[in-house]
Amino acid sequence: MIDVNFIAVIIAAVVSMIIGFVWYMPGFLGNPWMKEMGYTPESIKKAQKKMGPMYALSFVGAIVMAYVLTHVMVFSENYFGLPRLQTGLTTAFWMWLGFVAPVQMTDVIFGGRSGKLFFINTGYQLVSLVAMGIVLGLM
Repeated sequence: MIDVNFIAVIIAAVVSMIIGFVWYMPGFLGNPWMKEMGYTPESIKKAQKKMGPMYALSFVGAIVMAYVLTHVMVFSENYFGLPRLQTGLTTAFWMWLGFVAPVQMTDVIFGGRSGKLFFINTGYQLVSLVAMGIVLGLM
């Protein structure tokens, strides 16, 4: 039985959402992301009316990711015996490299997405997972 700190899981998910808001805001990578996705400012404004459910579902996904990351961290920590923060950082990186990046790369290859979009989206996932690993490693 794995002891899960659910407060840490929720905080990690909130941190992931905050990073996403900053990452995709117009002043940072939002404009290049919109261009690569084929969105216009008008289409984004129109879509914003329906964003509530999308953000809610995204938050549920972030909770699931943090929860699963916690489990993998426990196994890693027990196997390698590293300090918890280091376990959080390394586990997050390897989960990103082994699962997230290849899936998103496949979307680029077969989904007609650009390499620039891959780096924007996959970069966000890396930063988000590492931040989750830090939160979970500190708590």
